[in-house]
Order: sequence, then structure tokens, then C-alpha cells
Amino acid sequence: MARRRVRALPERWLRLALPVVLIAAVLLAWELVVRVRQIPHYILPAPSLIVATLVEHWDSLGPSLWFTVKLTLLALGAAVLGGVLLAVAFALSRWVEIALFPIAVVLQVTPIIAIAPLILIYVENTTLALLLCAWIVAFFPILANTAIGLKSADAGLRDLFTLYRATRWQRLRLLLVPSALPYFMAGLKVAGGLSLIGAVVAEFTAGTAGRETGLASRILEASFRTETPLMFAALLLVSLLGVAIFLVFSGLSKWVLGHWHESEMPRRDGSR
Repeated sequence: MARRRVRALPERWLRLALPVVLIAAVLLAWELVVRVRQIPHYILPAPSLIVATLVEHWDSLGPSLWFTVKLTLLALGAAVLGGVLLAVAFALSRWVEIALFPIAVVLQVTPIIAIAPLILIYVENTTLALLLCAWIVAFFPILANTAIGLKSADAGLRDLFTLYRATRWQRLRLLLVPSALPYFMAGLKVAGGLSLIGAVVAEFTAGTAGRETGLASRILEASFRTETPLMFAALLLVSLLGVAIFLVFSGLSKWVLGHWHESEMPRRDGSR
């Protein structure tokens, strides 16, 4: 056991070190190319200039980042609540699934960029319209994964619950929910990134300006003024936010499933 831990330690360091080294090499090459070829900053800013711009304009980028974070988390929370409740309804009633699942599919396959202008017309509150757009994008992965998970319970266990005359609530709580949890966590990791994408795309469509606006508005404003370093700085924050969301939900998945489900348990050879 101790030898396996010793062998796993270098691999964990390599998993962390290799991406860091690769990203550092790309940034260094980017910096050198811009400086050697003297590329104008309005065409391609150097990474050092992007960081400096981020620090310089933090007074405007910071509140915009917080607005995007709030919008993303609210949309994700609404998607989780609605998706899980509807998936449970699908599991308990076949007729509910037959009636409502096609509507969910239509919402998923319709590009948000196409329906966002309509939502912005019919919903007077711009923030609520943006939230609705982000929710539409994040909703279906939660619904689909949870619904599949609720149906994936072992057939033998289903028969056993039927044999012992378990109630619907007992079947749901003791059999279906544990079976669906890995699928739900997978959908959550997907929906987290999609809620951010939906929030940014919706704000691009709205083209809003003012205090209560997100990073997409900062990118639009910078593009109008040809402030390319500011555009890259805002884009950097969007990317970092997306990475942070993915890492948080990946860690949550390991914490929830790591002690009992094979998808997150260490393998016998010590790898993941």
C-alpha cells in the first residue's frame, strides 16, 4: 500500500506540472513572437500587456466578473432545481415524460443565439432575460442525465423493491436516487460550463451597457473602441471562470462519489 502511494505521488505531480509547463511555454512563445516581430497591440497584445491591462481596468472588470458569476450561478441553480424535479416526475410517471420531454428537446436544439432576441423583447427586465437564456442552455444536461440515471437502477434491485412492496418514495429515495447520482454529477459538470456560455452569449445578444453588466459587455465595449488588450483581459477572466467552475464541480464529484462509485475511485494500479 505504501509503495502504491509513493508511485502515485510523482504521477499526481506530473498531472499538475505538465499542463502548467505547457501553458507557460505557450505564453512565453506568444510573448517572444509579439516582441520580436513588433506586432501592434491592437492586433495581438502580449500576455504581459494583457495582465497589465487586467490590473489597470480592474475597477470595471471586477464588478463585471461578479455580475457574470452571479448570473451563471443563478442560472445553474435554476437548471438544477428544474431539471431534477422534472426528471423525478419523468421517473414516477411515464405519461409526464411523454408529454414534456419533446418540449425540453426543442429548447435544447434551438440555438440560444436565435431565441435570445425574442426573450429580450418579451421580458422587460434585462437581467431576468439574461438569466432565462442561460437557464435554457444549462437545463437540458441536468434533465437528460438525471432522467437516464433514474432509469439505470439494477433490474434485480427493482424486482426486490417490488417484492417487498416498497412505496414510490422508498423506491425513489433508496434505489433511484443513488443510481442517478453519478449521472447527475456528470450533467452538473457539463451544465456548469454551459450556464456560463449561455450568460455570455445572451449578453452579447443584448448588447447592454451600464453598471449591472457582465464581462461580455466589457468585451463589446472594448471591440467598439478597438481596445484589443482590454478584450483579451475580459476574455481571460471568462476563461478562468469557466476553468474554476469545472474544477469546483470535478472536486465535488470526487467528494460525493469517490468513496463508493467506480468512476471516481482510485484504480488498483494507483491511477485515476
